[in-house]
Amino acid sequence: MGGVSTQNYNLNLAGMEIQEALQWTDKLIFTRTGKHLDSLQRAIVEGVWEGKGYKDISDEYHCSSDHVRKSASELWKLLSDLLGEDVKKKNVRSLLENGMFYSFNNTGVQIGNNINVCSDRHNPSKIPRNRSPSTPSKPPQPCHNLSQAPEYPKLQNRTEELATLKQWILEEKSRIVTLTGLSGMGKTALARQLVEDIKDNFDRILWHSHRQFTTLNALKTNILEFLAPSSSSQNPVILESLRNHRCLIILDDFHETLTPGEFVGNYRPEYEKYGQFLQAIGQFPHNSCLLLLTWEKPLEIATLETENPYCKTFPVPGLGDLATPLLKQRQLQDPRKWSDLIQLYNGNPLWLKIIASTILDLFNGSVQQFLAYPTLFLGDLEPILKQHYQRISESEKILLHWLANQEKPVEISQKPPDLLSDSDFLKAIQSLQKRSLLEKSPILSLQPAIEQYVKNWIP
Repeated sequence: MGGVSTQNYNLNLAGMEIQEALQWTDKLIFTRTGKHLDSLQRAIVEGVWEGKGYKDISDEYHCSSDHVRKSASELWKLLSDLLGEDVKKKNVRSLLENGMFYSFNNTGVQIGNNINVCSDRHNPSKIPRNRSPSTPSKPPQPCHNLSQAPEYPKLQNRTEELATLKQWILEEKSRIVTLTGLSGMGKTALARQLVEDIKDNFDRILWHSHRQFTTLNALKTNILEFLAPSSSSQNPVILESLRNHRCLIILDDFHETLTPGEFVGNYRPEYEKYGQFLQAIGQFPHNSCLLLLTWEKPLEIATLETENPYCKTFPVPGLGDLATPLLKQRQLQDPRKWSDLIQLYNGNPLWLKIIASTILDLFNGSVQQFLAYPTLFLGDLEPILKQHYQRISESEKILLHWLANQEKPVEISQKPPDLLSDSDFLKAIQSLQKRSLLEKSPILSLQPAIEQYVKNWIP
């Protein structure tokens, strides 16, 4: 067989299990490309191994047949290049069996600094038959998959935030921790540093973004494939895996599961049972932690927090004066005015970086000249604010426009006349607060950048 050694070809592979085939294939691809099989590719290999058609696979994975067919075609081409054979749906099983002249390594293989390939040493049923029952088994090796996490930068000026999160997760054993805040506030960077600091306390770590999964079922399937690839349970569930191992699961972009154009809390149809999923993880005992990163705080989290000490939310704050190194690094002028600039943009690291570039481009780096401009300039920040604005409901837009055109902040008792019903007025306030677009106070006020964006917006 071209491209693959035939050593030990006489091994009996007729009874090869699908999990062994998946592990061998994953290792083959990772060794040559640096990428693991994704959840759909695993579903395709498993389905074809069991004789299923693309339609059956797409139904089980909750996606279109064309999507499965396209992904399968790309996978067969990749395997053809790696195996030196023309791999097709009808022959993939026999070619994989022929290529598997040795079983998958029974140890955790460290890949770089961030990723471990999970092995079956976590599953006693997979101990090799030639091992003596009296041979002491080695302790499980940690299984960390951070392949979808952002690059690890050395985070500065978040010492207090990290200390709080470590206490919640490591000492108080929080089951769900939610990081909320507007885009650019640094939720992902903070979470990445947190994982780096506490990773040795967890058996398994998995980082995913909701943007990569079209349905809740696809997300749960992928998590299970990582947490329990060879579970002895006929119908393994995530909660069981969270009990069996101490796991840290980071789910970024949680707001992608929520329906835009409505008050916060309504899930998209393909994620309609997400609330039950969160409640189960938050209410039932285990020693794992689910870390959610989101622009918008889900209703279930707010409810769980009131009745459960194991569920907490951390609104990621702006950097305040600790953001001055960002401005110094960009060689802005007029240091005495930097605090005013930071306050205007709420200490948001990304916003300040964008505005710093604008000041360099238009005002030769002079913060004083920029601040003297008659109108607060947003420039390249507008597309980012637009993403938030387009997610809010009509009632929230009405309230934002009314607030933006008030001469001074107003009290919650000062409902705009004839604009919203009493109920919609309070719902809009609550929803905007969950989106971090409205300050949490009896006094209703907007951040200067948000106020200016709303004034600029033409309905």
